[in-house]
Amino acid sequence: MESTEEMAGSLLKTSSMSLRTKLLHPVGLSLYNTSHGFHEEEVKRKLQQFPGGSIDLQKKDNGIGILTLNNPSKKNAFSGAMILQLLEKVIELENWTEGKGLIVRGAKNTFSSGSDLNAVKALGTPEDGMALCMFMQNTLTRFMRLPLISVALIQGWALGGGAEFLTACDFRLMTRESEIRFVHKEMGIIPSWGGATRLVKIIGSRQALKVLSGALKLDSQKALNLGMVEEVLQSSDENECLEEAQEWLKQFIQGPPEVIRALKKCVSAGRELCLEEALQTERDLLGTLWGGPANLEAIARKGRFCK
Repeated sequence: MESTEEMAGSLLKTSSMSLRTKLLHPVGLSLYNTSHGFHEEEVKRKLQQFPGGSIDLQKKDNGIGILTLNNPSKKNAFSGAMILQLLEKVIELENWTEGKGLIVRGAKNTFSSGSDLNAVKALGTPEDGMALCMFMQNTLTRFMRLPLISVALIQGWALGGGAEFLTACDFRLMTRESEIRFVHKEMGIIPSWGGATRLVKIIGSRQALKVLSGALKLDSQKALNLGMVEEVLQSSDENECLEEAQEWLKQFIQGPPEVIRALKKCVSAGRELCLEEALQTERDLLGTLWGGPANLEAIARKGRFCK
């Protein structure tokens, strides 16, 4: 009969191998299921009661997707319907094999003001709050693991849940007038969509504690100094900003989709797995590329230049 230690080790190994498989082959892996008291269909039924807005996805021929949070009458606050649509779009992106990059933006020069207060008020019990927390942590973790290089284009406000969402992106760009603020403390709660955990990874625990406990207003210069964003964009015009963001992203997605996607998977493994598992993932990903069309073409091209 297995000892407690052996059983725990076996479970950990199985879990780690499962995650490694999912990182190699991007299909949905959720953090929470019924064993955690999470009942997805029940949460979906509750969220359907709060319509409004949309999550729009444009997939371009150059391999860049544009995901737009579209609820401008409420500063792109997430309604229940939008939370459900976000999961649908993440699933669609998981299956977009030609994709290489993704830009997340808000409609009408605002990123997002967080959750729609109508839904927040109606989902008032601790059980409701934890269920929504698990739903969004599931969705944004799947988003973060997409084999696409993602960048948040921050115009106007990114508050509360909006600030949390941008931490799930690989990179962040801001306009000069925009502002990031984790306002959760002032609502009597803490971040619940994974934003605090991801913020620590981005700017470190000391700075994250200051930003969260002070509910600090991060203008573009402060965010840049903290390492929260990569660059401050030149333009403030909605369309020009999007063009700038696409040009910025293009420098990182030049090349065949299979190579860019493998690089993203490799980095995701390094971030999430222990050393041994991350190295094995790197090995397995290499096996999908070595001797493949992109590799052989590059070798032939270099050979021509060396003659």
